[in-house]
Amino acid sequence: MKSRQVLRHRDFRLLVTGVSVSALGNAVTPVALAFAVLDLGGSITDLGLVEAVLAICQIVTMLAGGVLGDRFSRKLMMQGGSVASAVVMALLAVVVLLDAASIWLLALLGGIAGVVTALSRPSSKAMTRVVVPEADLADAVATRSLLDSLFRTLGYAVAGLLVAVVGPGWAVMVDAATFTVAAVAFGRLRASNARAPRTTSPLADLGEGFREVTRHTWLWLLVLQALLYHLFYGGAQAVLGPVVVGEGMGRSAWGFVLAALMAGFVAGGLLALRVRPGKPLATGVALLTLTGVFPLAMALSDTLWPVMLGAFVHGIGLQMFSVYWDQSIQSQVPEDKLARVYAFDSVGSFVARPLGLALTGPLAAAAGVDAWLLVVAAVVSGSSLAALGLRDVRALERTVPQKVS
Repeated sequence: MKSRQVLRHRDFRLLVTGVSVSALGNAVTPVALAFAVLDLGGSITDLGLVEAVLAICQIVTMLAGGVLGDRFSRKLMMQGGSVASAVVMALLAVVVLLDAASIWLLALLGGIAGVVTALSRPSSKAMTRVVVPEADLADAVATRSLLDSLFRTLGYAVAGLLVAVVGPGWAVMVDAATFTVAAVAFGRLRASNARAPRTTSPLADLGEGFREVTRHTWLWLLVLQALLYHLFYGGAQAVLGPVVVGEGMGRSAWGFVLAALMAGFVAGGLLALRVRPGKPLATGVALLTLTGVFPLAMALSDTLWPVMLGAFVHGIGLQMFSVYWDQSIQSQVPEDKLARVYAFDSVGSFVARPLGLALTGPLAAAAGVDAWLLVVAAVVSGSSLAALGLRDVRALERTVPQKVS
């Protein structure tokens, strides 16, 4: 198998170990945090605001993370971020366990966690290119994505049960433990992106990264499409999902739905390892149209299995798009600009997510939850079809990675 071949690289094994175990814990925390808010008597709007604070904090610091990841050691950025995240998650867990939490305290700690994640995430994404030879890069991207999905699936599968059996506080403590393991794995990496110190200012570096993004029409066009996607879909999953499914069908049911979503990611990851289209980006965007099935199922069904099926199909489409999107960025962007490009990708994609999270509750209350979910389904699938109509998206072909300029 291709995944076994790429796993022969020691540093790649360490990288995916840290990333994957963190993914397990990070799958548990959103579920635990949502029900911690609801246990405090919070409303849909309160839940949306807590999620929005976390997202805003990530967005405002992500570009700084991109600049730091291209100027300094990505290994250090990842290890330091994991240590800091472990401390923040442990503090959040203790606050919940001691019944000292409030809506605003949860939002504050979630925001701090978002800042730490944003500072290290671009380095983590760009590190894949550093730890494998160019010939193995496409397989490394697909394998990393697959393992991430496998561990997130495990996390979501146990999240609902953990919350139901031991409560949200202990569930968050699991996340703190996984970040500790990740810090150890990242600390053992030998590979480095070290290069001659930059003489330019951080602001000039940021401008260089922005110019690299705008140089690729397909890149900035799909970032704009992702902005629209997250504006509508983010609240459908993070805000309406725990209420429609978790409160309507049982808390463990929402965990099972998220597990089905992640199982779709795993299935999509396995397919992406085997399917190597000549035009991966166009193929990925076409598959992204499947993501509207999940909110459609939540709107139309009051039983669990159709919602799980919709989540599974959503996961397949999104995962295969994500792999082909990542492969396109890794192959088209010079290595010394990767962290900044990933930062702009994340910021552009998620900049409207806090607004969507904050407005989902009021809009769903005004239009009706089911009606709003139908709107979300139409927008996420329709925007993908529109992106597929763009020539630059359809024309991009598989290429070998660019050398550092």
